[in-house]
Amino acid sequence: MKRGFYTIMAAQFFSSLADNALFVIAVALLRHTQAPAWQAAALVPMFALFYVVLAPWVGAFADARPKGQVMFFSNSIKVIGCLLMLWGSHPLLAYGVVGLGAAAYSPAKYGILTELLPASDLVKANGWIEGLTITSIILGVVLGGVLVGPYLGPLLLSIDVPGIALGIHSVEQSALASMVFVYAIAAWFNTRIPRTGVAPRAMPRNPLSLLPDFYDCNRRLWKDRLGQISLATTTLFWGVSGNLRYIVLAWAAVALNYSTTEAAKLVGVVAIGTAIGAIVASMRVRLDHACKVMPLGIGMGLLILLLNFIDNLWLAVPFLILLGGLGGFLVVPMNALLQHRGHNLMGAGRSIAVQNFNEQACILGLGMAYSAATGAGVSAYVSIAAFGLCIASVMYIIQRWHAHNLRAHPQEMDRLLRTARDEPPH
Repeated sequence: MKRGFYTIMAAQFFSSLADNALFVIAVALLRHTQAPAWQAAALVPMFALFYVVLAPWVGAFADARPKGQVMFFSNSIKVIGCLLMLWGSHPLLAYGVVGLGAAAYSPAKYGILTELLPASDLVKANGWIEGLTITSIILGVVLGGVLVGPYLGPLLLSIDVPGIALGIHSVEQSALASMVFVYAIAAWFNTRIPRTGVAPRAMPRNPLSLLPDFYDCNRRLWKDRLGQISLATTTLFWGVSGNLRYIVLAWAAVALNYSTTEAAKLVGVVAIGTAIGAIVASMRVRLDHACKVMPLGIGMGLLILLLNFIDNLWLAVPFLILLGGLGGFLVVPMNALLQHRGHNLMGAGRSIAVQNFNEQACILGLGMAYSAATGAGVSAYVSIAAFGLCIASVMYIIQRWHAHNLRAHPQEMDRLLRTARDEPPH
């Protein structure tokens, strides 16, 4: 791998670490203020909101500037959201601002991989990026739980800077102040990301002209015989996984009687399995064989149903690792295939923006449904069963869809798969 790839990994690690720690801190803050349960569940769709609303513009913005600069600018927006929460803004509003930064960050983060590396290295690169991102999720949710826990939280709160009145009066506020420091580390790595030499694509003077362009990019990716399958798979996976993070917190509270700090560690356990699955997939699955992992999605959905019958920590830990492992092994090859097709059809930034739009729209829709169900009193057990059945049934439909493409368009499918075997960097 090129040296710049490792700088990208470092920047992504610290930015994602802060995002996930901030999520747990926001949940703790809402529970501390005795906010209604639906507000904590609504954190996930609020984070996804700007991914959907700004999708036509963030991809073009990422393609119009050096992607290291875009990542630095986006990380700065995350810092603003964190400071808003620290200064007393409602956690839902502040976390939405962090989501705005993340929406602008993502097309640059993934788009730079297709500019820096050849297609033959994309699965490996995605495996490392996803593995590192998932490691940051593990450490982030654990860090967030520890920062608002009974040991480290009071210790940070006791720190007094002479001559400076920080206005920090609670454990949650001290945890938020710590996140600003982590985002600053990510910003420093952003400034060290090299330029790839790919010519920027200028944004049009009229921003509204990007709407039909984005619609066309979306249509082209959904019409592509490989793009449509990988996009459908990743959309479903991230739509469910994005909300599963909070569902595990809710399940641990009712099944194991865990606090936020304790439950956050179980979210990290799922992420451990996902990281293992992602790394194994990066070493074992070639880009042109990515679609062969789809049956794992059906297995993952059926496995989620069994979570309702687990009320013991010793069973929960290996089960959650296995669940995460199947997800990691599924999503890394499909994500790499989607990036490859999108880069060839419309450019890196625009393709990632289309991907984010579909995936985050799924997160937003499912998150709103779960938040509404929570407000109506639906238990975590029912939600888990619904999510598991959703994954299994939709993944079966996607698998049959791909089988139809292979039968009905054999020459086109063979040509598309050959382009995925080896291709020089763009």
